[in-house]
Amino acid sequence: MSRDRHDDVPYDRELIRSGGLPAGQAKREQPKAPRLSRSDRRDQARAPRRAAARGRPRRRSLGRTIGLVLFLVLVAVVIGVVLLGFRAAAFNAEVSTAGFPSTALFGKLNGSDRVNILLVGYGGGDHDGAYLADSIQVLSIDPATDTTTTVPIPRDLWIEGVGSYPQNGKVNEVFQAGFNEGGLERGGALLAEVLADVTGLQIEHWLSIDFAGFRDMVDAVGGVTINNPTAFAYTTNGAQHDAGNWSTGSFEAGEIHLDGAQALAYSRARFTNVVAESTDFARSVRQARVLSALRRDIGDGGLGSIMPGLGLMDAMEGRVLTDVSVIDLFLLASHLNSDCRVEITDGTILTPLTNTVGQYILIPRDWAGPGAYGGFRAFIAEELSCPVEEPTGTDAP
Repeated sequence: MSRDRHDDVPYDRELIRSGGLPAGQAKREQPKAPRLSRSDRRDQARAPRRAAARGRPRRRSLGRTIGLVLFLVLVAVVIGVVLLGFRAAAFNAEVSTAGFPSTALFGKLNGSDRVNILLVGYGGGDHDGAYLADSIQVLSIDPATDTTTTVPIPRDLWIEGVGSYPQNGKVNEVFQAGFNEGGLERGGALLAEVLADVTGLQIEHWLSIDFAGFRDMVDAVGGVTINNPTAFAYTTNGAQHDAGNWSTGSFEAGEIHLDGAQALAYSRARFTNVVAESTDFARSVRQARVLSALRRDIGDGGLGSIMPGLGLMDAMEGRVLTDVSVIDLFLLASHLNSDCRVEITDGTILTPLTNTVGQYILIPRDWAGPGAYGGFRAFIAEELSCPVEEPTGTDAP
């Protein structure tokens, strides 16, 4: 029997055929992996990336959060501005004859010519002589130097020979005459017109406030703190003053805090136990101290001034009337502090007299008859031409 030539090969053919299994053992089929769906394959591919992302900072999520916060802040600011705009418009409708939004002073306050604003305080309500002007001051603002000079007008200044006021009388009666013609609007406009003629100043705008409004404004900011250089006692009754009885109240020297009623009494006191404090000029200085303190309490604008400003709006409604808009009132607020004052007293440019009906009046020292205010105008122009070397922004005496 012959052997196959392949029987002598040095390897086991069956072992190779069986895939390495001993003879007699069948080769087992390897189980096939299940077929994945497309979505499963996609999730399987993303898994490593998700695992890696867990170890990295969530920059995208943080960015979204910051963006959302900024957006909400912006929305809150916009809503706040809109609400303030509505409040300002409502306030403007209550206190101003000017439209809203509008401004008559923005350009002028950034120009080169003086801007003169008349401020009038009056009793109102049930006070005797309710619409006789109790306080008359002109704020003269120099935009070139950003300074404010107060020109106080004595209530007893005699007006005669002025075209816009053909009847004779004290200057405080002009406001009442205008009120009788056409209410507060006419009163402010007429007084501004008369004073422009008498002083030589271009007075285009005015603001009036009654006693209650002044009191409520001070209370709205929690009172004011002032430095009172001279202690004095006072009465509101002329007969008591003549009798040496000043028992109505008193104010100590030094730093004092005043609520609204006290600030009003301090500003108005004219029957005092100190001669120097019993003049209209002294009263105007005290009024300036209160306004200056009020200005400090309001602040210089920004978020810190919003709440005091809203409180002042509430206090002024129904008590203030002006021919400038609320925008212009905001612009004027920074000029309530006086850097300088023009001293108009009976020892400088005015002479005291008694008129034909026995009234105490003041006339210019060079008075030559009706309408003779040339010397008075020249005096004011000269005083205003003097440079303010160091603006104080305070109640300059």
